[in-house]
Amino acid sequence: MSNSPNDILKKYWGYDQFRELQLDIIESVLENRNTLALLPTGGGKSLCFQVPILCQGGVGIVISPLIALMNDQVDRLNRQGIKAIALHSGLNKKEIDTALDNCVQGYYKVIYLSPERAASDIFISRVQKMNVNLLAIDEAHCISQWGYDFRPSYLQIPELRKYLKDVPCLALTATATPKVKKDILDKLEIKDAQSFEKSFERSNLAYHVIDTEQKWTLALKSLSKINQSAIVYARNRKTTVEIANWLQGNGLSSDYYHAGLSAESREAKQKSWLEGATKIMVCTNAFGMGIDNPKVRLVLHLELPDSIEAYFQEAGRAGRDNNKAYSIILLGPNDINELQQKTIESFPDISKIRHIYQCLANHFQIGIGAQEGRFYEFDYQEFLKKYDLNPAISLNSFKILQREGIIDLIEGFEQTSRLKLIADRDTLYDYQLRNEKEDILIKSIFRTYGGLHLEYAPINESLLSHRSGFSIPQVHDMLERFMQKGLFDYIKKNSKSKIGFNTNRHDASKLNISDKNLKDRYIDLSVRVKSLESYLLESNMCRSKQLVKYFGQKSLKDCGICDVCEAKKEILSKEDISGILELIRNGVDLPRDLIFKSEINQRKVKGAISNLLENGKIEINEFGLIKLI
Repeated sequence: MSNSPNDILKKYWGYDQFRELQLDIIESVLENRNTLALLPTGGGKSLCFQVPILCQGGVGIVISPLIALMNDQVDRLNRQGIKAIALHSGLNKKEIDTALDNCVQGYYKVIYLSPERAASDIFISRVQKMNVNLLAIDEAHCISQWGYDFRPSYLQIPELRKYLKDVPCLALTATATPKVKKDILDKLEIKDAQSFEKSFERSNLAYHVIDTEQKWTLALKSLSKINQSAIVYARNRKTTVEIANWLQGNGLSSDYYHAGLSAESREAKQKSWLEGATKIMVCTNAFGMGIDNPKVRLVLHLELPDSIEAYFQEAGRAGRDNNKAYSIILLGPNDINELQQKTIESFPDISKIRHIYQCLANHFQIGIGAQEGRFYEFDYQEFLKKYDLNPAISLNSFKILQREGIIDLIEGFEQTSRLKLIADRDTLYDYQLRNEKEDILIKSIFRTYGGLHLEYAPINESLLSHRSGFSIPQVHDMLERFMQKGLFDYIKKNSKSKIGFNTNRHDASKLNISDKNLKDRYIDLSVRVKSLESYLLESNMCRSKQLVKYFGQKSLKDCGICDVCEAKKEILSKEDISGILELIRNGVDLPRDLIFKSEINQRKVKGAISNLLENGKIEINEFGLIKLI
């Protein structure tokens, strides 16, 4: 069979044709060209690197920042008959060593890597023995200091590229401003890149910003109209629980999701929502990455996102089936002030950061100068309680320490149990003859899982319990005994968070944190918040046009379905216009204040403002204030 992109697409994914730009990106890579691809959320980024990897001999390397997303994609590929593996800090040294040996032997077709692992000595030494056909960098905006999710570990990727000089590099992202795009290419040291950029317009997605003092009432009204799936975004874990319980109390099918849940709970909640058993998922931004539900009709923000980039990603999870969908932000009177305050709190001073670092060192009993480079299981809530720390300041201190490359914090993720055969055939057979009861479980293991002599295979103790007839505790005990006897290496399921120290332990009082970097990041975040504020308060330009413009693209026409466009369609009476002008004369100079103080509905207020602007009766200055002309 031919290894053409279309044949690969049909064979493994069952599709007859690619989406817009996918084939162009794939062909660019197959022509051995360095490539930058900007595909908004839901644009099918993963096929852009998976297909060209399968079209060629050798192995493809994919760098990704999210362990849960890596594991999800690897599971999907393996179910499709494509050998893939994810190498990250959640694996132990023996697992990494075994996996890399198999990579060198060509056992895997796709290797997913965390950026930390990509620059490790053990990987660098082995990658030089591999036949690599592509280096793909997913979420490439993470390498840019101006990206909304900058990760210092991404800056180590150019070190890996030194050993893959003839291998094409494909950088992919869903959200990048022109400034970030340039920074991606500069930081990755990519020259003469072929660039592909899909339009950020979503013609089926209606963006609405609703000023209201009754957010919960409007939320209930909006969600009650939705027959299919919906997502409600909130800022913190406690609020997700409160909202989900409140919606249930009002007769709506809902559940909550956040990173603090166990892996089993997150998986069960996600499965119920994807299958339609749960209608509404109330969540923090921990929910959504890599989750593909085409039937989401509404994404509702009860609390503000951190930036336009974050909002665009989250809103973009609605309407992936190309049918009409809505993204609604419910904007309360104090929301913008609270977001500005949160920006200030996001940057604790250096003394607080040093204190947090000292607490971490004390928590894990790491002495000054101790050599590090390992990860520790970490209970964040226990840590806060033990040292009486402010949650927001602590979390943001962690982020700054992470940006400086001093630590890495990995929030809890689903990591299944793994098993590998380490005994030779004769030793295992002798054990089976002498242990008739345990022989039943060993046979069940080999009937259920293959390749155990080559790699660590993910296993399910519940499935083994069902097939062998033993209880789950008995299966656990036997697997532990097999490990003690040297038959298998058994790594139990773990979903705890981890924290790693990348450098030798510093004296906290002398911890070197760049004041300039802190100031640059603060200024950048302030600008980002200001851009979001402008988007929220704009009442004259089409929402879609605003978003497209932010990402450096041009839109020739209004979307016709956002709140701004719908307001322009309103039939306005002379009394409506006169009422708005009278309020402005009386000192009401902010569009949102007009909405709260006018006796006409919100849509008509926005329509009246647009009408008055277009007819030269008013103007809005750079501070967003209305002035009569």
